[in-house]
Amino acid sequence: MRNLLCTILLLMSIVLYGQQEKHNTYFDLNYFGGNIALHNNSIAHLIKGHPEGFIFSWNKKTFGNEAWEQRYNYPDYGASFIYQDLKNETLGNNFGLYAHYNFYFLKRNMMLRIGQGLSFSTNPYDKIENPKNVAFGSDILSSTYLMINYKKDRLINRFGIQTGLTLIHYSNANVKAPNTSVNTIAFNLGINYQLDSEESEFMETVDDEKFTEKIKYNFAFRSGINESDVIGSGQFPFYVLSGYADKRLSHVSAIQVGADVFFSNFLKELIYYQSVSLPQENVNGDEDHKRVGLFVGHELFINRMSVETQLGYYVYYPFDFEGRTYLRIGLKRYFGKKLFGAITLKSHGAKAEAVEFGIGVRL
Repeated sequence: MRNLLCTILLLMSIVLYGQQEKHNTYFDLNYFGGNIALHNNSIAHLIKGHPEGFIFSWNKKTFGNEAWEQRYNYPDYGASFIYQDLKNETLGNNFGLYAHYNFYFLKRNMMLRIGQGLSFSTNPYDKIENPKNVAFGSDILSSTYLMINYKKDRLINRFGIQTGLTLIHYSNANVKAPNTSVNTIAFNLGINYQLDSEESEFMETVDDEKFTEKIKYNFAFRSGINESDVIGSGQFPFYVLSGYADKRLSHVSAIQVGADVFFSNFLKELIYYQSVSLPQENVNGDEDHKRVGLFVGHELFINRMSVETQLGYYVYYPFDFEGRTYLRIGLKRYFGKKLFGAITLKSHGAKAEAVEFGIGVRL
């Protein structure tokens, strides 16, 4: 606990530095404490005590200089650092870096923060040294956090307060087994400090005329590595070819319909493993590892970024793995009007299959 307090004091000194210049930025520092959710019985032995930690964030305000800022009620964007003591020597501690957006509601008294980044686990699974940690199969984890807070700025000069609930998720998305993951539900209490003595004015210049655009056709290639749930079965590359059409409904929203073809090499190994080791599964060993899915989706545009969500169903499904429906959610970044890059998570319900890194074109 002493180390935690020392770190907080150090971060507070950073907050107070350089306050004379005009930044339109602020810092916030939140302590949190809560519980690990029992989303899977296999992690029951890992839930001990009440995890705690802190979230330190730098935030940049928007005032409507661009149209997207006005349409989203002048959100903030920024970067966060999270330290979490999971209160279990088997799990260790996590240190994470994130990019985030803050969205405001109810006359800007309520804030919803969405953060995505990478976290480092100090004590991941090891078959000799740490075999009980079935939550984290690798030291580098994908991490998402959500924060819903009541927030009040400038209560005392430049200092304000915020408090509410925080959800922190850690997973390596089956890049390496095991990957049961951990979700922390916590209460947070914090302070924020504005680097500027006065607020800038919000601009209101957007003309919300009806947005129209022809149907666009998208082609994407995604790849990465993953592993089945059989620990030690090995990591293998996968490849996904996607084609879909999208129709913009407004400045911020579009719907999609399309198809995916999956070449998942980890399934080759899983098919072989089940054919020789698990006769009760009735696997012959010559089943095709490829799958074909049809999907519908939605895309939410935020500046040059967008959030993509898709729901799919396998129409070609020769080998049973986690069911015939699948989900995809992730971020896209547009480079000009046609080219884009994407990082997406593919899952079957709450069970992650892979993190996909993709490139594509929208014609």
